[in-house]
Amino acid sequence: MSRRDAPEAGVEDDVATASRRRPVVLMTMWRRPLDTYVSDATDLYTLAAEYVASVRESGGVPVLLPHVEVDDVPAVLDAVDALVVCGGGDVDPSSYGAEPIDVHDNDPDADRVELAVLAEARARDLPTLAICRGMQLLNVAYGGDLRQDVTAPGSPHPPIPAPAEVLAMRHDVTVAEGSRLAGVFGPGRRVANAIHHQGVGRVGEGLVVTARADDEVVEALEPVDWPRCLAVQWHPEKIYATDRPLFDWLVGTAKGTSE
Repeated sequence: MSRRDAPEAGVEDDVATASRRRPVVLMTMWRRPLDTYVSDATDLYTLAAEYVASVRESGGVPVLLPHVEVDDVPAVLDAVDALVVCGGGDVDPSSYGAEPIDVHDNDPDADRVELAVLAEARARDLPTLAICRGMQLLNVAYGGDLRQDVTAPGSPHPPIPAPAEVLAMRHDVTVAEGSRLAGVFGPGRRVANAIHHQGVGRVGEGLVVTARADDEVVEALEPVDWPRCLAVQWHPEKIYATDRPLFDWLVGTAKGTSE
């Protein structure tokens, strides 16, 4: 039974409960082999703890999504109020009709499931925040493609350094006036991180670029036909102190879904 098919008994109590209920936020996961006590390549679903912490701190209830059957996606989305399509491995080039040139940790099955999730969320105008890989998948979902490597020495996106250094990398992005993103942060310059080596290539039909880095790499996208969707290339969960407004926007928008 869907949460929206609850019995009608006790209507006043139901309304009061709904007004207090925290929105449930679904988050995609990264399936990959990792070293554990049982194997040096244990097949695990993973998600960085910062995603969960960011949703919780902004008032949402985080729920994690493994790779489900595509036919089960509508039932899964019936049970939630918002979606975060999280970072992870590279989008497989087969998902946008290209040959592999420079890809890592790509998983066509992950693409298949998450593209189905995006399609269903789009049909429902489900409040959605797409982050890094999530933004790249959104572009693919709208018929765009990807640049398999955007890094260049001396640019805002230098070659990815050692893990201890990558979290400290920062660069400016320019947010377009009049965009949804400007409604969250304000227009103009702001600072983002750079934990990616791929980026948007041909922009999908129906998507608007709403932020770019100084090297012209696309840093944010917004779908014209999906008013409650924002997508950013950087990782706001890693810089929650400054980027909390994105998660506040998602949870705040979702409250209209849950009430």
